[in-house]
Amino acid sequence: MAFQIGDKIPEVLGKDQHGNVITASKYAGRKLVLYFYPKDSTSGCTAEACSFRDRYAALRREGYEVVGVSVDGEQSHRKFIEKQQLPFDLIADTDKTLVEQFGVWGEKSLYGRKYMGTFRTTFIINEQGVIEKIFSPKEIKTATHAEQVMGHP
Repeated sequence: MAFQIGDKIPEVLGKDQHGNVITASKYAGRKLVLYFYPKDSTSGCTAEACSFRDRYAALRREGYEVVGVSVDGEQSHRKFIEKQQLPFDLIADTDKTLVEQFGVWGEKSLYGRKYMGTFRTTFIINEQGVIEKIFSPKEIKTATHAEQVMGHP
């Protein structure tokens, strides 16, 4: 069953681009923007990551930390971070544990072809590790998603 508003997130979130374990307690006392995206270096995912990059200082001033998640590996994440100069970590969820726990992995369709993939979804997690807002794929505007997060009630 997928996580919902009011649920506490798991302590171990996964490994970052350097193989370091990312834990929920690392972000205790700050709000966490945990955003799931389909694939490194694709146009929509790059626009979304750059939106967070460009507003990162403002997000931090408002008490947020940003962490991206995709099923790409650590090396792919390192290249994406370097090329786009991203100031935040990306979780390499290669075994699909996190995307399945959060309910963002499923069947997608492109030009009539069906395949399994990540639904672009963002979870806002409060200072105690509890989900307080979920942005669904239809709500997310990739180029201005950081502004959407900052304006959430």
